[in-house]
Amino acid sequence: MDLKAALQTALAERYDIEDKIGEGATAVVYAAVDRVHDRTVALKALRPELTAAMGASRFLREIQIESHLQHPHILPLHESGEADGLLYYTMPLVTGDSLEVRIEKEGQLPVESAVRIAREVADGLAYAHAEGVIHRDIKPGNILLSADHAILADFGIAAAITEAAGDRLTSTGISVGTPLYMSPEQSSGEDVDGRSDIYSLGCVLFEMLAGEPPFSGKTTRAVAARHMFETPASLKVLRPSTPDNIADVVDVCLAKVQADRFDTASDLVDALDGKREGISVARSFQR
Repeated sequence: MDLKAALQTALAERYDIEDKIGEGATAVVYAAVDRVHDRTVALKALRPELTAAMGASRFLREIQIESHLQHPHILPLHESGEADGLLYYTMPLVTGDSLEVRIEKEGQLPVESAVRIAREVADGLAYAHAEGVIHRDIKPGNILLSADHAILADFGIAAAITEAAGDRLTSTGISVGTPLYMSPEQSSGEDVDGRSDIYSLGCVLFEMLAGEPPFSGKTTRAVAARHMFETPASLKVLRPSTPDNIADVVDVCLAKVQADRFDTASDLVDALDGKREGISVARSFQR
């Protein structure tokens, strides 16, 4: 299927579909002109094979939860809908790079920048978690940088897909979440709460400081196993300039057991602000 052409035909009265600006396992992203509001937006269309595996009405009902989130560090949802069997949603088009692009360009980020970005994302998570919404796919590609401030994209989308598709998701071969940043409990298919997002953000902060994610591997299964059973190399070895308290914060985020992580994203914000003393976890394994 020519997805761009299909979208243009289905949405001709509302949007002019322009260039493809990104894609992932679950969706393809286009710049589009919203004719009604005379603005350029990011329009994400779910992959047709994923749409076929879930009920459109259930997905649209679930995604509406995200539309109520209003926070400076969360990218808002403009609209969602179905057209000729295609599921889509639109968001503001952010002109800055993603964190993924910045890491590719710079490798290791300045400590102050890395901590500020992590704090802003954690602040957005604290708000969303209090509203009962878990992100489930925290990764550098979902963190957009506008005027050097972090904006978290696709909030609640992974949860909406998971809820709408249910057991049928497995048959598509499409994975929700990104193995490099996925918590042990999410990798093993267990129920997740806000502490899973905290683990994923810990992986992102580790990568901003070290220039590489805490775990990698040749297969998804290999990466998941390392998240479940190994402890990452010490940030103090990989990046000696990392402040002790920030290295300790990352260790707490990356604890294998949920109860050993920060209870809430608000606690993580306080820790990044230096308001929590004596943060440490035992490092029982070394890579």
